[in-house]
Amino acid sequence: MNYLDKYNEWKNHPGLDAKDREELEAIADDDKEIKERFLYDLEFGTGGLRGILGVGTNRINKYMIRKTTQGFAEYIKKAGAEACARGVVIAHDNRRFSIEFCLETAGVLAANGIKAYVFESLRPTPELSFAVRELSAFGGVMITASHNPPEYNGYKLYDERGCQLVPHVNDLVVAEIAKITDPLSVKALSREEAGELIETLDADIDEKYYAKVMQICVTPNVEKNIKIVYSPQHGTGNIPVREVLRRLGYNVIPVEEQCYPNTEFENTKNPNPEMEDAYGLCYEYAEKTDADIIITTDPDCDRLGVAVKQNGKYVRMTGNQSAAVLLEYILSRKTADGTLPKNGVMFNTVVTSDIGDKICAEYGVVTEKTLTGFKFIGDKIYQHELAGDREFVFGYEESYGCLISPFVRDKDAVQASLMLCEAAAYYHQSGKTLIDVLWELYAKHGFYLDALDNFAFKGIDGPDRMKALLNSLRNDPPKSAAGIAVAKMEDYESEQMISQGFPSSNVLRFILEDGSWVAVRPSGTEPKCKFYFSIRGEDKAAAEAKLPEIKKAFERV
Repeated sequence: MNYLDKYNEWKNHPGLDAKDREELEAIADDDKEIKERFLYDLEFGTGGLRGILGVGTNRINKYMIRKTTQGFAEYIKKAGAEACARGVVIAHDNRRFSIEFCLETAGVLAANGIKAYVFESLRPTPELSFAVRELSAFGGVMITASHNPPEYNGYKLYDERGCQLVPHVNDLVVAEIAKITDPLSVKALSREEAGELIETLDADIDEKYYAKVMQICVTPNVEKNIKIVYSPQHGTGNIPVREVLRRLGYNVIPVEEQCYPNTEFENTKNPNPEMEDAYGLCYEYAEKTDADIIITTDPDCDRLGVAVKQNGKYVRMTGNQSAAVLLEYILSRKTADGTLPKNGVMFNTVVTSDIGDKICAEYGVVTEKTLTGFKFIGDKIYQHELAGDREFVFGYEESYGCLISPFVRDKDAVQASLMLCEAAAYYHQSGKTLIDVLWELYAKHGFYLDALDNFAFKGIDGPDRMKALLNSLRNDPPKSAAGIAVAKMEDYESEQMISQGFPSSNVLRFILEDGSWVAVRPSGTEPKCKFYFSIRGEDKAAAEAKLPEIKKAFERV
């Protein structure tokens, strides 16, 4: 069936709502728009569903949500009656249609005889992961598009461990989704029709989650004499982050204009803590109050951004930098009080800076690498628990996400916010900032310059152009960059990397002779290709001088 046939099938389908039919009729003379919406089906990728809102097979809407949930339901039913009774926990963020998609998900599960738990209002992603484990549910669903622009939404699936689906399970669910050829005919029950099959979660889960978060402190009695500006970027972190810090006695100054849920993110230029323009109002509040640090979480509160007052100015830290300082703080404090396990393990990814590995080596903690995606870290935690051979001490990705304690199996910016504030307060006692600690680490372990470039491949031919780029680098890799020889290429689709325990993945990593490296991978949820750079240098100036030439050698876009 071609894209015009699919368009007409949808437009004339009796299961299409009148308002959605009007939306399709409005584009009847726009072949390009019809093609964009119907040439492809929105794919359930490694990070779930994520796409632009709208009616069509290549858009995210209640029909594609129903289709995906029906596929998940078929997978659950094959696991048996107990799995159906244990049910699925569903949470949502502040985005357009997030509440509606949450209820659609619950309604489809209920129509299949599967118990569904829904939160009474928006909740952060890490609390969803926690709730799955706390309730012994069979799985979880998070309705979120993280830090994407307002026109996006998304859908992430979790297993019974509170971990996003690892590839072999993901493939089974995708196979079930693929069997559903008519998403407009998938049945979803209303709450009234579902009865006891849909249950609302109350504040009891919140309190249990807060209690667990507050137990992660490594210096509980630290003097809390710092000023903290905090923004949840209109998202889910507002209540949990502020409540945990308040209960522990921290002085938190909220960016009021960004504290209420808002679908359009109207008072922030960008809800992504990785980007400078997310911090505009934060800087204003910090300067007015002479704050020591700024923290901000993304809309689903799994990523944390940090800026520190240093010599009168607020200096942002990258995800690699803030995690390095947290590692140093946690490992040094646990070493001092004798609580650091002798069989400790830290997890990070193949696109994460090596400075964390160096810090761990100093304290006798083993580092294990995973592919990008916190599900792989969650799975590693589980495998070591089964084996009983290693004890988790920290996990993180360069993309501003980390985990302090594994009662959650995903990135947790509520935990990260608390630990970051505790570290800032602890070092403040001896006249140091977090930036001071970072530079001490560079002096000890060498300087690392981290950079990330994103290239969007928009349009119908975007996936093909992105594939061609990866193939070009794979088949004809650069021999050198900035005058430095490329020592080796790691191809994560190769048998060599698979034999080392990595799932097959379209990721390339090039290691230069000076210890610098470049990694290239397509996004799992968006038509983007990411280039990661970790540049080693004697100092910052030396590393910065290398970066443009290294980029030039690899970015064939």
